Amino acid sequence: MVFVTGGSGLIGSFLIPELLRLQYQVRALYRGQIPAVKGAENVQWLEGDILDPALLREALKGVTHVFHCAGLVSYAPQDEELLKQVNIEGTANVVDACLEAGNIKLCHVSSIAAIGRPKNVEVLDEKAKWDPAEDISAYASSKYFAELEVWRGVAEGLAAVMVNPSVVLGPADWSRSSTQLFKYVYNERPFYTAGEANFVDVRDVVQTMMQLTFSDITGERYILNSERLGYKAFFEEVARCFGKKAPGVKVPPMVAEVVWRLEHVRSWLTGRRPLITKDTARTAKKTHLFSSSKITKTLGYTFKPVSESVLWVCQELQAQVAEGKL
Repeated sequence: MVFVTGGSGLIGSFLIPELLRLQYQVRALYRGQIPAVKGAENVQWLEGDILDPALLREALKGVTHVFHCAGLVSYAPQDEELLKQVNIEGTANVVDACLEAGNIKLCHVSSIAAIGRPKNVEVLDEKAKWDPAEDISAYASSKYFAELEVWRGVAEGLAAVMVNPSVVLGPADWSRSSTQLFKYVYNERPFYTAGEANFVDVRDVVQTMMQLTFSDITGERYILNSERLGYKAFFEEVARCFGKKAPGVKVPPMVAEVVWRLEHVRSWLTGRRPLITKDTARTAKKTHLFSSSKITKTLGYTFKPVSESVLWVCQELQAQVAEGKL
């Protein structure tokens, strides 16, 4: 019996069908409406969230493995307290429930945002030290401290692994998460920044998570990353697949600094989420490469190239557009 949190998210929506395909029994949390994932009728759905410790204890009865995929991704200043609740307190609740149940293997989905950024180091791995004195987003901080909760669990005897995926590419609701990048190009938006990003295919994330979780490996964290690509090159790749015009107007760093400040004022006056924040503007300028050599050596795994992932996502999204689902 496998328990999944975050089943409606990008990773969870691909993890659940794969678990079912391999004939695992799956129990999963949902809020509001049961997610429309493949094989949903074969899942034992529980309504609630990870902020309910009593529900988690009940959910883990008879469970042998837990995939903790639930989490909040936000760079909006007004979400700072919610990030702490969902990502830190929620993870602490999952860890405590696993410890209480006993004989459970946990896979925690973290993020490369939780990897340290030492100065003058371009290639980052799992050993990169976290420096709380740096200018760190509330989201990154919440994911780092969520990892500390998992390490606490490991110290108390919990079998656990953690994965730190880069920007995850997959066909999903393109008004959410990284799939918004595809919608941005599909709508032929004109602007791009000079920064670079690291990308990984959601199918690779699911496969490596499962291989790690259903193994004897414990007390380890792994970066999941295929390759680094400039935003301009990435947008051009997506535009070619969609048959659209790629963004062609480069936004200078100084302009981005002005825009996020204007968005902050607009957000404060209207109460709406800012389209660009200080964290997103500055993150877009970074050029770190995240090394996946550890997971490659451990599992002998080869990640799909970004070009293959982009083609797959574009084809799936175009099919959904044609069917009126997007």
